[in-house]
Amino acid sequence: MNYQQLLESIDPTIYQNLKRAVELGKWPNGQVLSQAQRETCMQAIIAYEMKHLSPEARTGYVPPKSHTHCGGEGEVADHQEEQPLKWSDQ
Repeated sequence: MNYQQLLESIDPTIYQNLKRAVELGKWPNGQVLSQAQRETCMQAIIAYEMKHLSPEARTGYVPPKSHTHCGGEGEVADHQEEQPLKWSDQ
């Protein structure tokens, strides 16, 4: 079985077990993951998520920031305009 076939054989249960092993740093039997095992598991998790999950559902997803900048009262301010910093409400 080559690496691609191995990735194709990952089902949701195996995926969850791999995620749990990486999160805890050990296998379900308590044996600690080696660095190589952790890296391989992370690669398999990423490959599974790329194939089966939407970008928003993938591990480590950070939503993009909007391109608007809020002014003092919630109005949209020009991003080129200088914005004073307020250190206190006084």
